[in-house]
Amino acid sequence: MIGRDRLLLESTVPFKWLAPLLRPAPDSAVADHRRRGQSGLSDYIHLLWTSWVFLTPLFGGGYTARWALLTLLSYPTFLVLYARAMLAPRHHAPRYALAMVAMSLVLVPWYPSGISYFVFGCVMLRVCRNGSTWRYLLQLLLLNTVFVGTAWLAGWAWQNLVWIPFMSVVIGLISNMEAVNKERDAQLQLSQDEVRRLAATAERERIGRDLHDLLGHTLSLITLKLELSRKLYDRGDARARQEIGEAEDIARQALAQVRSAVTGFRSSDLAGELASARLLLECQQVHLDYLPPPPMPLEIERALALVLREAVTNIARHALAGNAQVHFAREGHSLLMQVRDNGRGGVTTEGNGLAGMRERIAALRGTLQLEALPQGGTCITVRVPAPAMPTPMDRAPDPSPASLLKGTP
Repeated sequence: MIGRDRLLLESTVPFKWLAPLLRPAPDSAVADHRRRGQSGLSDYIHLLWTSWVFLTPLFGGGYTARWALLTLLSYPTFLVLYARAMLAPRHHAPRYALAMVAMSLVLVPWYPSGISYFVFGCVMLRVCRNGSTWRYLLQLLLLNTVFVGTAWLAGWAWQNLVWIPFMSVVIGLISNMEAVNKERDAQLQLSQDEVRRLAATAERERIGRDLHDLLGHTLSLITLKLELSRKLYDRGDARARQEIGEAEDIARQALAQVRSAVTGFRSSDLAGELASARLLLECQQVHLDYLPPPPMPLEIERALALVLREAVTNIARHALAGNAQVHFAREGHSLLMQVRDNGRGGVTTEGNGLAGMRERIAALRGTLQLEALPQGGTCITVRVPAPAMPTPMDRAPDPSPASLLKGTP
């Protein structure tokens, strides 16, 4: 067994030098995708486009020995440059993209398949670095000018001098827009996380203040009554028993108040989500109107909070709205929640977010309806069966000092 392990170890020793090269830098494109929950290999699927390296000879020149030799030398080099562009730090990655461009320019007189290396270099120059769109467009035009000049000197047909730069610029601009959208989504996610963190902190502070106000006076009163009962007991006064009984009653009332308050705190999930939604939409210049939600079972509240979060995220990302409203109402034995906006509307397809909403509501035997409003915008209507629940004030005993001090000498 030991010999087999040693053999396996020795067989892997020659490849240990690959480990540092395959380890992504903390700010690399691969590491960024992993932080977003995506596979680090997701961008390598784009290498399928390099099939044009092997198809280009079909359109002229044919498969020759020179083509085979240059492919054997250049294609592995391109793969190494691509991998390094994805794994290297952001400030180093562009040099590998420029190396792809340089390799294609060197091969222009003898190797038309190098067009693919040029296009990949132009695209990777944007994918691997965050920056201004105008700066990238200027770099793209400059690189294509150099490529056209090199190809013209090499005697390429004028048709190639037109469609190759056109294709590389179009693909580069599309990649730029995808990169810009990813950056905006990342910024929006960070703002959402920060808003929820601030809302959770504010909610914890509110709960702490409420518990202090609720229990501070009551516990002080119990302490005074117990001290009084001890003094009366030491004097042999029969009223000591009465004071102990009153302290016991006050403790029971305090316990009931705490239970009632905790029941009220359960609405913090939905209330906190509403506060987070208002802060998030205000960052996007969208005004949100809402009223506090009515009491409801905890499982319904959590489901509605998740639906509200997804709906507000969609408004912030896609609706281009100026106003939004969240409305709660009771209709018989059902609870209704509506989320409206005055954005561009036009929802025709349902993505994963909306499908997730429907699954959560269906699990509660409820319904979710999405409709475009005639005046513009979108309305999401959620209806779930929910029995009416008394408010915490309905169930709480009288917490007034007069009731607690009743019978105190």
